[in-house]
Amino acid sequence: MERLRIAFLGPAASFSHQAALESFGPSAVFSPCLSFADAFAAVQHNEVDYAVIPFENSTNGSVVQTLDLLADRDGLYSDVVVCGEHYLTVHHCLLARKNTTTVPSAGGGGYRFITKLYSHPQAWGQCETFLSRYFKKIERQDVSSTSKAAEIVSADETGHSAAIASRFAAEYHGAEILEANIEDKDDNTTRFLILRNDRSKRTKCAVPITSDAVDIDGSSEAPTAKWKTLISFMINHNSPGALADALLIFKAHGMNLTSINSRPSQIRAWQYIFFVECESIPGVHDDNSVERILEGLRKVTESCRDLGSWKEQLLREG
Repeated sequence: MERLRIAFLGPAASFSHQAALESFGPSAVFSPCLSFADAFAAVQHNEVDYAVIPFENSTNGSVVQTLDLLADRDGLYSDVVVCGEHYLTVHHCLLARKNTTTVPSAGGGGYRFITKLYSHPQAWGQCETFLSRYFKKIERQDVSSTSKAAEIVSADETGHSAAIASRFAAEYHGAEILEANIEDKDDNTTRFLILRNDRSKRTKCAVPITSDAVDIDGSSEAPTAKWKTLISFMINHNSPGALADALLIFKAHGMNLTSINSRPSQIRAWQYIFFVECESIPGVHDDNSVERILEGLRKVTESCRDLGSWKEQLLREG
């Protein structure tokens, strides 16, 4: 059986790598991508079967790089669509080079000998309580990923640097965990989107191990499974009520809106591309519901696009 090719936002041992492993299992062939654009391009050109990229964090909100690429202002990724999602509970650790002797200082003033911290920009905001307690005056250095931060400090022979990264990254790079679970919220979670090429002949995949789906396109789903759809559109901002008219179309078709985002169109100043994520229920909404919504949107927007549908993986309380 041919092995699936999976791209993820690299380098190896990043949270995206962990999400990809959990989604597709170790039998797939994993390819790290240095940028969001590289991951999108790999899907567009059929260099991989799927890509796993971060979309939003429960603490920090939306990942704008992903939204900008989904906006596809230059028409580079017209065949890229969303076909799945994966929720990863993000636990951050404070890492240092193996056998580092640094310990918390008395009075919570910081960790002795640490003069510089490395991490990805999003990690700072997810660990602010811990950082404020121990590292108020310590230099913070942004790097491309938490995995890169772990790699840097594991090679620092001075022992004066530390990183905020995952346990996965610590094990991969041979770093020592000084303190685990330093995130502000125990339920700190990142949602990843799974992308595929809409024109590719290979649209099915092995079961993501965190899902009860038979395949990622959900042809064998239970009839009560909820589905999500992501739609983008632009409106005429000079027309009063244009956004309300667009949103009312979703209401008219009984779609529950689960999120709304916007990004600059870069066509005209102060014009935006809106991203609406909506939820449908098989048995209540039929296979043509999304197309009917798009038909309605074409009448009240300047442009609109179906960015894909997938089975919801979030287990909601209540």
